[in-house]
Amino acid sequence: MKLKSPISNGALRLATLLLMVAAATTGATPQTYTPLHSFDGTDGGNPYAGLVQGTDGDLYSTTVSYGISLNGTVFKITTSGTLTTLHMFCPQSGCLDGLYPYAGLVQGPDGNFYGSTESGGANFAGTIFKITASGTLTTLYSFCSQSGCPDGYYLVAGLIQGTDGNFYGTTQFGGANGYGTVFKITPSGTLTTLYSFCSQANCTDGAEPYAQLVLATDGDFYGTTKVDGANSGYGTSGTVFKITPSGTLTTLYSFCSQSHCADGALPSGQLVEATDGNFYGTTEEGGANEAECSGYGCGTVFKITPSGTLTTLYSFCTQRSCLDGEFPEAGLVQATDGNLYGTTVGGGTSNCDVGCGTIFRITPSGTLTTLYSFCPQGSCRAGANPYAALVQATDGNFYGTTFEGGLPDGGSGGYGTVFRLSVDLGSFVETQAPSGRVGNSVKILGTDLTGATSVSFNGTAAVFTVMSSSFIKATVPEGATSGFVTVTTPSGTLTSNKRFLIEP
Repeated sequence: MKLKSPISNGALRLATLLLMVAAATTGATPQTYTPLHSFDGTDGGNPYAGLVQGTDGDLYSTTVSYGISLNGTVFKITTSGTLTTLHMFCPQSGCLDGLYPYAGLVQGPDGNFYGSTESGGANFAGTIFKITASGTLTTLYSFCSQSGCPDGYYLVAGLIQGTDGNFYGTTQFGGANGYGTVFKITPSGTLTTLYSFCSQANCTDGAEPYAQLVLATDGDFYGTTKVDGANSGYGTSGTVFKITPSGTLTTLYSFCSQSHCADGALPSGQLVEATDGNFYGTTEEGGANEAECSGYGCGTVFKITPSGTLTTLYSFCTQRSCLDGEFPEAGLVQATDGNLYGTTVGGGTSNCDVGCGTIFRITPSGTLTTLYSFCPQGSCRAGANPYAALVQATDGNFYGTTFEGGLPDGGSGGYGTVFRLSVDLGSFVETQAPSGRVGNSVKILGTDLTGATSVSFNGTAAVFTVMSSSFIKATVPEGATSGFVTVTTPSGTLTSNKRFLIEP
């Protein structure tokens, strides 16, 4: 594939300044959309995954393609838009380091980032890798190491770290039955297959898990399978499941339980556990507006309790011409204002065959507001088609990626972008691990932490060290109980976006 000519940094900065877009909304909260970087092919292209904030305050992720061998990259980008390519996959024949990283990254307690590739590796079936913040990559595991691939293959979902320090993830295919797995892998690369899907008759336990797992406050992992389940006769369906760290799986819900899949179908995005204890997610298809999307439905937002009671909160294409968006492939993020934020691949105010996508906000009760429609006035120079979930960084802003669009291409093509969306939310702190025991060292991420005078765990003071303006290391104090972490700085007190759980 021929690469397009890269544009100069000066042109990009000028274009970024000129392309800052204030998005229209029906709500009262102001928001500003800012393109931070347009990929040009030489630095990667087509980012499919979302971003993760590191302890240095920068954002890290991957691109699926382009780069030196057109096989994808790992990159970091500052919140002001300076991008550094850390690794280009398949620099040598054989692609032992992997290729096509669809998934994003997670930072481990050792400061390194962990991720996966969809293909490549010793068996050309995908890899799990570790990469330092400076770009030194180590391949930890190559899938399909045994005949028949009982360990799985085709990784599109990111890893998540458990309370035991190991990483957990899914493969879309392979396993004992060929329909995907849940696995555990140690930071040194020892892999254990915990569950193989389609272990039940007619695949009532689901098949082809596509989304990243989420570690819940009860210590179990929750996730989705993209197809099958109890209602697989519809051909799509999908499930919500929970699985213990030891591998006991329970199917909580099978989609297409309602006529014409009005409850949704094809859950592709990661679940999020909200502060009310319920899980929220999206389905790529299904919903109440079947006729608007060629008979398949345009996707939904749903809530599900830990015991499996599902409520459909919103069906996309409720508005004329799908101005509210369609096909939400990514999951949601709960922000510090208590609302949920997400993206749709299609729909919106512009015409890219089926629309160029949107960014939306939805309340836990189901009131949806479209915050931004991609390709305003038909120009996709600010990005198009976001496949990934947003991340709220500790500066209060949202950051994300688009798969297509960007400079210099003004149409729906292009190599993709990184963007920022500001909705006027304040700064906060975030613990890198969701839980810990008394005496454990905990990393706390934030913004402008220099000069911090106190750190407390649910009101109990902790001993801490300010490592940098974006990173504090604290010790969980004796007597601490589960609750929010607070950090007092010269400019005010910052509160964590989630409750920190004290492990027994």
